[in-house]
Amino acid sequence: MMIRRRTRGAIALTATALTAAFTLTACGSGGGTPGADGKLNVVASFYPMEFLAARIGGEHVKVTDLTAAGVEPHDLELTAKQVGTVKKADAIVYLKGLQPTVDKAVAGSDSKHRIDATAASPLEDHHLAEGHTEGDGHDHGADGHDGHDHDGAAGDPHIWLDPTRYAAVARSVGAGFAEADPAHADDYRKNTDELVGRLTALDQEFKDGLKDVKNRTFVTSHAAFGYLAGAYGLTQVAINGVDPESEPTPARLADVQKAAKENGVTTIFFETLVSPKLADTVAKDLGLRTAVLDPLEGVKDPAKDDYLSVMRQNLANLRTALGADAPAAAAAPTS
Repeated sequence: MMIRRRTRGAIALTATALTAAFTLTACGSGGGTPGADGKLNVVASFYPMEFLAARIGGEHVKVTDLTAAGVEPHDLELTAKQVGTVKKADAIVYLKGLQPTVDKAVAGSDSKHRIDATAASPLEDHHLAEGHTEGDGHDHGADGHDGHDHDGAAGDPHIWLDPTRYAAVARSVGAGFAEADPAHADDYRKNTDELVGRLTALDQEFKDGLKDVKNRTFVTSHAAFGYLAGAYGLTQVAINGVDPESEPTPARLADVQKAAKENGVTTIFFETLVSPKLADTVAKDLGLRTAVLDPLEGVKDPAKDDYLSVMRQNLANLRTALGADAPAAAAAPTS
């Protein structure tokens, strides 16, 4: 069982870190020069990266998302055409370690501007491997770290579910675009500042919305919410590990049921891109209700929802499940 209580570590954004957020390669034809339509040709690996690229790039970029809307991204297999698109891209925005086929395509790309999200917000080990139980005798330190260092390909990839970490990635994307397309650098910086402001406001909404909840433990089918839990003083109990379609062992299910009973859990959360069958089964066994907690690995209908709107729905669902004292104050739309 994965039970995780974490506190937010400081994320310093120095000029050096921003420069390290994108890797420059010396060869190939994929440069930073806009194409015939005047736009920077950008490839994004999946929705959270596409959202940043589109918001920051604005009218100056053409963004291709390698993961189609409504598709679960973990097991993405690229077509030959998609590999060719990556190879020729002016800039690539991706999260190293989440999608192996994307990592392989990026390694073979001619692009001089490879913006890796994990360089701006390094991954943490949230002990996602099945069988780990929090409180196993290891010293995790005051901030929940286990004392080990992790490179960009190790750890929990779901950094975008903490708005402050996502803001760090946004700044690295803005810096990468400004270098790839200096003629529009001022616009990229302006768009980055605007988006970071919205993410900062979202962070405050979560702080305010979760400070008065009666219960601080939640159960979810997919261990995607370690960063969110750490940011806002919650405890995640996950039925599955990082792979949302894996099958938990009977021992894992028994541990989850025990934790749910001991902590007065009222709701089993499931997600939108994976079958809710497992969450339904656990909830039925315990006589609990189910609700959506969206890991935002994709959005089914981008015309209706985006990162900001889905995160606010997540906040509302968490407040209900955790027994908030009163309805949260309505926030001004910032989508």
